[in-house]
Amino acid sequence: MKIAILGAAESGVGAAILAQQKGYDVFVSDMGSIKDNYKAMLDAHNLSWEEGKHTEAQILDATEVIKSPGIPDTAPMVKKIIEAGIPIISEIEFASRYTTAKMLCITGSNGKTTTTSLIYHIMREAGMNVGLAGNIGHSLALQVAQEDKDWYVIELSSFQLDNMYAFRANIAVLLNITPDHLDRYDFCMQNYVDSKMRILQNQTADDTFVYWTGDEFIATELEKRQPACQICAFHEVASGTCAEGTELSGYIQDGNFTIKSPRPFSMPAAELSLQGKHNMRNMIAAAQACLAAGVSDEALRASLATFPGVEHRLQKVGINNGVTYINDSKATNVDACYCALDSMETPVVLIIGGKDKGNDYSQLTDIVKEKCRALVFLGADNSKLHDFFGNFGITILDTHSMKDCVKACQSVAQPGDTVLLSPCCASFDLFKNMEDRGEQFVSNFEQLA
Repeated sequence: MKIAILGAAESGVGAAILAQQKGYDVFVSDMGSIKDNYKAMLDAHNLSWEEGKHTEAQILDATEVIKSPGIPDTAPMVKKIIEAGIPIISEIEFASRYTTAKMLCITGSNGKTTTTSLIYHIMREAGMNVGLAGNIGHSLALQVAQEDKDWYVIELSSFQLDNMYAFRANIAVLLNITPDHLDRYDFCMQNYVDSKMRILQNQTADDTFVYWTGDEFIATELEKRQPACQICAFHEVASGTCAEGTELSGYIQDGNFTIKSPRPFSMPAAELSLQGKHNMRNMIAAAQACLAAGVSDEALRASLATFPGVEHRLQKVGINNGVTYINDSKATNVDACYCALDSMETPVVLIIGGKDKGNDYSQLTDIVKEKCRALVFLGADNSKLHDFFGNFGITILDTHSMKDCVKACQSVAQPGDTVLLSPCCASFDLFKNMEDRGEQFVSNFEQLA
């Protein structure tokens, strides 16, 4: 049995090590360059690999292909694999075959990294034998190969879900579905919705599904699918439309953070470590998921009060000349930017721009006019932003590097303002990734006079 692996980063290398351990003939291929640390891991296990090309003969004779979630189905090599009838799966799907651990999985267009990190924090502080995997943490496959856990907390993107078939989430959390990555889904929102709803597949009556009732799509999709699992519906306030027959079971009311199911729990909302409406959603979802996993009330209460937050997500960088600078580089779609602006209580200089993914900026019209003193565009091509925001009557500055961007923000911001990097877009036009964009923002802030 041979497994070919496309992509030699965290997930691909982990899958290769696990596949070799399970007796497969393994070949790893990356069209780009492989980082030195991953080359060292492959060489340490005597695994066959290549970079800068795909050798078809070595790939098309595989029994199965594990594909990096970042590689689209339109890639030439992937097309050939599909034409050859070779099954393509994700690293998560493959790793799940070789563990009896329970899976607590989180997806959503926005908030999933904060929620995933919070759940992991809670379960670890509760003394559970838990691993962190998916889009954050180490490869699930590598953890299964080296030190298997009782539980895994897994952040799942729509791209990962697309190549998952037999995988089962014991506890599934779906935070929201808002337009994102539509360039990968033929610019069809229903295709993207269907991808997110795959987190429900294979759940049984023993499993739990947690979702936000304020989402435009989820309740309708639940009525279509009629899942067998226990459903925990939450909202940041004690109201919201649920799927038929589903009672609201998590909310904030009269200053109390209240959970009714999977079992009752409450604490003063003022004691929560994160504030803001979007963070209330994340914390309710995390609490319901952790209660379903068996975390005690005492451990849950303590962890909700101590969670430090996530880097690059509404991260306060510092204050310069009376202006607060906030790094929200993880805000790679319009809804995430809206949530960030909604949490601001001072005039905002908003940094926006990057690689557009089919964004519709109309959701931002009213809140930008209400909250923003100025807009600073940061991208290789800012023409779409000019076309949409150009007639708002708000000061606009055009920049093409982080250094120029931060200087532009300093020139227009007034004492008491907030400079908010919340770009709405992917980072790959000017930066290596979202983290690089956020780190450059922090670095350039530190160099301000």
